[in-house]
Amino acid sequence: MTDVHTAADEVIRVLIADDQALFRRGLYVVLGTEDGIEVVGEAENGEEAVAKSEELAPDVVLMDVRMPKVNGIDAARTIRGIAPTTKILMLTVSDEEDDLYEAIKAGANGYLLKEISVEEVAEAIRAVVQGQSLISPSMASKLLTEFNTLVKKAEEKQQFPAPALTSRELEVLRLVAKGMSNREIADQLYISENTVKNHVRNILEKLHLHSRMQAVMYAVREQLIDPDEERRR
Repeated sequence: MTDVHTAADEVIRVLIADDQALFRRGLYVVLGTEDGIEVVGEAENGEEAVAKSEELAPDVVLMDVRMPKVNGIDAARTIRGIAPTTKILMLTVSDEEDDLYEAIKAGANGYLLKEISVEEVAEAIRAVVQGQSLISPSMASKLLTEFNTLVKKAEEKQQFPAPALTSRELEVLRLVAKGMSNREIADQLYISENTVKNHVRNILEKLHLHSRMQAVMYAVREQLIDPDEERRR
C-alpha cells in the first residue's frame, strides 16, 4: 500500500526575518498552528537573518525587504550563496518596482505584499518549497509591464540598421577577413599603414566591437561580406 503521509510528514522549517517584533510574533503564533510548518527562529534585521540561516539551515526564510543593518535584498543575496537550497520568500509592504526586480535578481523565490492573509502566507510557504515562484498579483502586472518593455527595446534594437561603413572601410574589412595584416592591406590598396590602422579603428568603433576577429564575425553575420566569395578569390 502506498504511504500517503510521507509528504505531509515532512515539516517545513521556517525562519522569520522582520524588524517589527509584533508582526514577527503574529506570524510565529499563526504559523505555529499550521500542520507541517515549524518556525525555527526569528531575526530582526538582515544581518541576523544571514547568521541564523547559516546556523539553522531553514527550508524557507520569510523576509521583509526594508530592515536595518542589512536590508532583505542584500541578505537574500548572501543567503543564496551560503545556503543555496533555502527558499527565500519576501513578505513586505514595499510595492516599489525596483525592490521587486532587485529581489528577483538576488534569488528570491517569491515576492508577496503584507496585504495577504496569514493563511495565504502558509500556503505560499508550502508552494515555494514545492518549487513554485510566487508574486503578488499587483506586482506581477508590474513585472509583466517591465518584461514587455524590455522585449520592445530588444526588438527595436534588432530593427536598427547596421552602421554604415564607407566603401573604403568595406574594402579594408574584406581584406581583414582574408587574414591580411595592416602592412599587406596597405600594399594592396596603395595607402599608408597608418591609414589602414585608422580605417580599422573606425570600423571597430562604428560596430561597437573590440577586435578584428569580432569585426569579421559581425560582417559575416550581417552579410556585409561573403566568406565563400573571399575564399574563392
